[in-house]
Amino acid sequence: MIEIEGQSPELATVSRGEHPAGGTTAGSVAARGVLRWLWSRREWILIVLGGLVLAVVLTWPTLRDPRHTVPGDIGDPALFAWQIAWGGHALLHHPLHLWDSNTFYPDPHSLAFTDAVVGYAPFGAIGSGMDAAVLRYNILYVLLHALAFIGAYALTRQLGAHPLGATVAGVAWAYAPWRLAHDGHLNVLSTGGIALSLAMIARGHGWSLRTGHRPERHRPWWALAGWLVGAWQVTLGLAIGLVFAYVMMALCLVTAACFGWSWWRRGRPHFGRRLLAADLAGGLCFAAATAFMGLAFARVLQLYPQADRGLGWTEMYSPAWRGLVIAPGTSWLWGARHAAARSHLPWPPEMTLLPGIALIVLAVIGMFFSIFRVRHRILLALGTLGAVLLTLGATLPWHGDPGYLTLSKHLPGWAALRTPGRMTVWTTLLLAILAAGAVTEFVAGARATAPRPAAGAGRSGLVARGKFVALQLALLIPLVLVVVEGINRTPHPELLRYPAAMKAAQEPTLVLPSGGSLEMSIMLWSTNGFPRVPNGLVTFVPTGQERIRSVSMTFPDPASIAALRAAGIRSVVVLPTWLSGTPWEGVPGRPIDGLGISREEIDGTILYQLG
Repeated sequence: MIEIEGQSPELATVSRGEHPAGGTTAGSVAARGVLRWLWSRREWILIVLGGLVLAVVLTWPTLRDPRHTVPGDIGDPALFAWQIAWGGHALLHHPLHLWDSNTFYPDPHSLAFTDAVVGYAPFGAIGSGMDAAVLRYNILYVLLHALAFIGAYALTRQLGAHPLGATVAGVAWAYAPWRLAHDGHLNVLSTGGIALSLAMIARGHGWSLRTGHRPERHRPWWALAGWLVGAWQVTLGLAIGLVFAYVMMALCLVTAACFGWSWWRRGRPHFGRRLLAADLAGGLCFAAATAFMGLAFARVLQLYPQADRGLGWTEMYSPAWRGLVIAPGTSWLWGARHAAARSHLPWPPEMTLLPGIALIVLAVIGMFFSIFRVRHRILLALGTLGAVLLTLGATLPWHGDPGYLTLSKHLPGWAALRTPGRMTVWTTLLLAILAAGAVTEFVAGARATAPRPAAGAGRSGLVARGKFVALQLALLIPLVLVVVEGINRTPHPELLRYPAAMKAAQEPTLVLPSGGSLEMSIMLWSTNGFPRVPNGLVTFVPTGQERIRSVSMTFPDPASIAALRAAGIRSVVVLPTWLSGTPWEGVPGRPIDGLGISREEIDGTILYQLG
């Protein structure tokens, strides 16, 4: 019997789950089993917990006042907070009409007027009202950064990286400087499922960059789970998800060709039936999710031809090559330093594409000095070059044809991706894999050149131990550099206060003035009960909204009131402080005598009931 120092034999036996008389309690056995299970998964428990803490720190102060402020501005975050809230409301109350939202009344299919993060809809079922919508948005904003870190860590670990190299890759992928330019674009930031899906599918197929394909490591359930995560990723928006779908299709074709060649040469398949079944089932789920999203947006083009985005949009948003090394203004390290360079960019929010100076340096090193095989490094480098060329869009020679515009002309749905700069998602991921290989090689080299000194070796032992510790600390330099480059200066403005008149209004309700970024705040306000409103903002003006907006410019007069009643509008809320310079500037001073409507001022806003 082994005794714990300082304990009696009786206490030692109890600590092992045994009664002093020699028995073992069922509870102690279960506890020991749980502890063994936790210890065997300590790496992933630490990574998940560390990823959550890192996300809170590097997105701070997002959670300082999560019910009233949002990161970036009050435009797009308000839109996405409304989307998530509406998705949850629809799931609970009318799931068959998910796409027919309460905004843009009376136009149908309005949730698909812009990229929609319907994959977050289940979160929208938790809580109700505007405060819950804002709190939910901020929590998801932090969690998506944590998921991106965990996903890239899992992918690079599966590919063969050391935990330190995988950590560097995870931070570089989740907190790349270019992401700060999209602090309000939840659909662009939600990329964690991409890396996690690839990691799980690679694990399911027993494949890594270091050991290649090992059939004895096939895990069909991991492969299926990877496909399901990928399907969920697609439902977070096609701005990123459509390219992901094409990448997965390309990987499937390449993999099928490689395994078909191997089968022909060896006379036997490398895939077992269970793994093949998992891939087929998971692939069908992935295809169904892609079709579900794609058909929704295709329906919008059928209903509203004005929503079609021509190639002129792509040409306008194509970045110059210098944008690849320019950071957004909200980058703590590079923002001020790159101010002059940013001033020459036509549209900085989509053209400041720096993946990180430290990441680029580590990736370049990883091309020549890496734990990965040479042929794999060459393929990663070629993939990075291809992603960079696509990122430049129409600024390439021959106007991006061949290039990004070629894909826009021939691949279904690609023409709707009007911002080539978002291809930097893939550039960053490939650079992160190369960087992980380099850091892993650093670690391997350090272990070989600086073995741990033996204890009790006198002064020489102390010196050796000091050199060992110094070398271990030096290995942390890449991690420190990518963390520092991820520090933000993102503003966190307070959202516009919900007007009390909207609570008293009978829906459908028109809010004036109509147009501009205020519309996104109106959409967020509508999460209080989800009244039908003609308000909303996307890149085109739907038919019904244009008609209602046009007739309301003379409100209140007999013609406008009759037209609004005919459209089903029962009340109008006017925000006087927002009327200056708009066609509705004179509305508060216009008389309503004899018009058959009522007017009431509520806390600085005006409510008109049309009856």
